[in-house]
Amino acid sequence: MKSPLDSRQLQAFVILARTGSFTQTARELFLTQSAVSHSMKALETDIGCRLLDRLGKKVLLTQAGEHLLQHAERVLLEMSSARSGIERLGKWGVGRLRIAAPVTLCVSLLPPVLREFKESFPQSHISVEPCDTLAATEVLESNRADLALSMELKADERFQFTHLFGDELVFIASPLHPWAASGSVPRAEVARQNLVVYSRKSLTWRILDEYFREEKIVLNTVIELGSMEAIKELVKLNLGVGIVAPWVAQRELRDGSLVALPLGRRKARREWGVLHWRARRLTLAEETFIGLCRSAADCLTPIPDTAEAA
Repeated sequence: MKSPLDSRQLQAFVILARTGSFTQTARELFLTQSAVSHSMKALETDIGCRLLDRLGKKVLLTQAGEHLLQHAERVLLEMSSARSGIERLGKWGVGRLRIAAPVTLCVSLLPPVLREFKESFPQSHISVEPCDTLAATEVLESNRADLALSMELKADERFQFTHLFGDELVFIASPLHPWAASGSVPRAEVARQNLVVYSRKSLTWRILDEYFREEKIVLNTVIELGSMEAIKELVKLNLGVGIVAPWVAQRELRDGSLVALPLGRRKARREWGVLHWRARRLTLAEETFIGLCRSAADCLTPIPDTAEAA
């Protein structure tokens, strides 16, 4: 039976595969570039084949290297999980909760959830990383978080999606806007509006783009912003009509500084939940967190039924 591979060499290999640079790998491992190079040569000698192609300063994986990377990442993930479990056992009552979540949920959903969570697990170390839905699996794969609040993505058998709540995208407008005054959205006017939307790189934009294509509406003027707060402020100034979920503008809809109107007779729905590794058993703290999120989601603002789509 052959001896197992050196874990330090595997770690250097995985980082090198990600960065494509000996210099960056050495920097992350606090080693010299020469030490990393020698480690990779030793790994190739141990395995008995070439793992890397060196193209100037750039490093690419060979087919054998790509095969090893799949196994190495799983091995290192399991080792990290083992270490974390041992540390928890060594410090009774001390755990951690590492969450990735979109900024909007960090503002609207997480504060009351984490307040209650801290009452049940006062010694837990909590970290929250802002993360859009499309980056959720990447954050989990890189082991920067254990749970990710996200919209439902295409099926990936590696991850389990635990549903929390659903929402609907709507127009938001200033009370001074003609749509707000009439209480209706003339379909023919949608294409002529200045529409203020979230980043085109987001899953929300993909949903909207598909929705309006099916409605055969061409969006001519789109103002793209990377902040929900900026979208709301622009709409308050009556410089355009925004598209968000009502819970994003919960405070403004209540105080009347913004008005919600439906996109159309069809709904543009999204499903939100918690994404996590399917093969990893959830801790009591993580299960408690998910339950608190589900309860808090019930308090999100329902869609106001005060306007119609013409």
